[in-house]
Amino acid sequence: MGKFVLLDARLFAPGADLSGASNKIELTSEIEDKDATNYRSAGWKEVLGGLGSAEISAEGQWEAGDPSLVDDASWSTLGGRGPYTVCPTDSVVGALAYITSGMRADYKVGDAVGEVAPWAGTIKSSWPLVRGQIAHPPGTARTTTGNGTVLNLGAIPTGKRLYAALHVLSAAGSTPSLTVSVESDDGAGMASPTSRLSFAAATAPGGQILRTDGTAITDTHYRLAWTISGTTPSFMFAVSLGIR
Repeated sequence: MGKFVLLDARLFAPGADLSGASNKIELTSEIEDKDATNYRSAGWKEVLGGLGSAEISAEGQWEAGDPSLVDDASWSTLGGRGPYTVCPTDSVVGALAYITSGMRADYKVGDAVGEVAPWAGTIKSSWPLVRGQIAHPPGTARTTTGNGTVLNLGAIPTGKRLYAALHVLSAAGSTPSLTVSVESDDGAGMASPTSRLSFAAATAPGGQILRTDGTAITDTHYRLAWTISGTTPSFMFAVSLGIR
């Protein structure tokens, strides 16, 4: 990906797509530097990496009256932790995505008379900021059980983890239920897939985030598998995957 102008960044809060109400999204990630300078440092300051942190800040145009809109989504998550996914360009399968589990730390609304009603908010990380990919696009409705596109994420060494964020954006039908899992295999054909992460069944909009336990995974290819049940069910959801 070369240089580009920010025109279509995407922001997925736990169960809402806030992209259409956002005009500024910023990501920051940092590691504390701890002074470890001593008499054998040859006259140069030495530092060690301390605690890490990440933050997502966003702002845009205020809307309310539905769980998918920014005011409802912000109030319902204020002070709580959930999954967040940011894409700097688009959210098609394979698109670059940044993933974290974070706490909705603040929410600001209002401005002077005559201005477009604004909002602003900040997410403080509880998990690392992970660089990954979109594994399921938000604009594709699913009505039946199926599998997603295979992604080559590579093997996961000991101490690293597979992260997965699920954003259920809408659920329709009578008693709809969606269960999503992440599978891996050693080849693109997924001849003998192994389930690595399984989300709890979802029946309404909301978000979940999971990660593996740090055990090495030699498989290199990953895909989603989902099971849908109910009477005339239909789900819109986005999923991002990454390794860190």
